Amino acid sequence: MASHSVTKLSAEEYLALDRAAEFRSELLDGEMVAMSGGSMRHAKLGANVLGELHMALRGRECQAYSSDFRVRVSAATYTYPDATVVCGQPILADERQDILLNPTVIFEILSPSTERYDRGLKLQHYRRIESLRDYILVDQNQMRIEQYTRGDANTWTLRDYAGPNATLTIESIGVSLALDRLYDRVEIPRD
Repeated sequence: MASHSVTKLSAEEYLALDRAAEFRSELLDGEMVAMSGGSMRHAKLGANVLGELHMALRGRECQAYSSDFRVRVSAATYTYPDATVVCGQPILADERQDILLNPTVIFEILSPSTERYDRGLKLQHYRRIESLRDYILVDQNQMRIEQYTRGDANTWTLRDYAGPNATLTIESIGVSLALDRLYDRVEIPRD
């Protein structure tokens, strides 16, 4: 029986490869993982989330960033969330200014290929980020959002929002977002 060994990359090796690559990859526990392409629904949801955040945060101390901004979770894990919010001054890892260290809110839009990872291992990793207050999962197959909020003693509370009349409330950044606006022009598949 052949043994399977995986060579782990250092952060420096990963960053050199990812910065030079045509397509983005995440680093998960030292293993480089190519990011899959998104669907039309994924792209529309991403644009809506970012647009609504931008409007809601205008003139305030928090700023929303797109999926082009890398987040360092640990020395061996780097991700590209679908949207990120930082309150106060962004703390960046180096002079390249392409690695964020202090996200307040992270949004991930669920895809069939990433849903298990986003709900499981990625959630475990994100919970290690001390500045993170909310982790928000946006479903692209139904009008539904799940919000994990950090509480006292590092406890996490799950809130579930569904339907066009629901409003996602993100207390950590003082914003409420109507689901009908987040899902504007997004065609939800019928069963």
